[in-house]
Amino acid sequence: MTRKVRKMIVWIIAILIVFGMALTIHRTVQYDKGGNTNYALDSYSEKQKNGIMVFCYHRIIGDDLGINVVKSLSDNSQLHDFAVTTTQFKNQMKFLKDHHVKIISGQQMYKMVTNHVPIKGKYAVLTFDDIDRSTIENAMPVMEKYKFPFTTFIVTGNTGRYREGSKFATWKNILAAKKKAGNLQSIELHTNDMHYLTKRLIPIIDLPNEYNHFKKDFVTSQRVLHNKTGHFGTSFAYPYGSGTTQTTNFLNSQNLQWVATLNTGLVNDQTNLMYTPRMIINNNSWPSIQKWFSTK
Repeated sequence: MTRKVRKMIVWIIAILIVFGMALTIHRTVQYDKGGNTNYALDSYSEKQKNGIMVFCYHRIIGDDLGINVVKSLSDNSQLHDFAVTTTQFKNQMKFLKDHHVKIISGQQMYKMVTNHVPIKGKYAVLTFDDIDRSTIENAMPVMEKYKFPFTTFIVTGNTGRYREGSKFATWKNILAAKKKAGNLQSIELHTNDMHYLTKRLIPIIDLPNEYNHFKKDFVTSQRVLHNKTGHFGTSFAYPYGSGTTQTTNFLNSQNLQWVATLNTGLVNDQTNLMYTPRMIINNNSWPSIQKWFSTK
């Protein structure tokens, strides 16, 4: 078998995998959008000269021929709205570095906000949801290169599983990556096993009759995280949107520093961190993000 034939087979397999992903995750798209369906920074935040922007990444996909072909043929949101290519990601991190953006950890953001001292300047917190293999393979080496701190939100009961067209990292992968990243990486919570929608496309977390289930699931996620890493989580990311008042009140009682949502906006010294806004990073949101950090 020639090298050319092998490469063609790889491309065909990649196309089939990505089309399979498109079919399995199409239904979840509307709930992943958060409070802003076009993802761009809102007009009020655009005018703010100070604040902290929390980035939200999901997939850092390769930009080989197979994936590029599928992207050109499919309008599936998981390929266009919840993924950036490795080239785009590298360019975005380089932009932050070249523009001297102050990259801080979630813990540093918590301290700045709770001090209630007006935040001066523009900061960024970098977060990654789910932690499939692309985060470890394609994103973390770039973060380590620039020495950027970052937060990874893990579905503790789904590690190693195939979900929504991609394979989540195993605990072996996660712990090995954490050992390499050291203090740059924070491992936090993204439920234990409640990252899904009902048949009516409602986030399971949002159902009142699932509230007790949610509380138990959170306790389980803390236990699993502690057993695997030796520490308890200090932050939590809602898998869809921003949860309910009931779930947020519960999380507020769990000694968490902050709770991440998918609502757009900036963090300032008056922000309630139980409703921390984040910017989903994609082709639609990046121009407004780039403009905000470039404007003095």
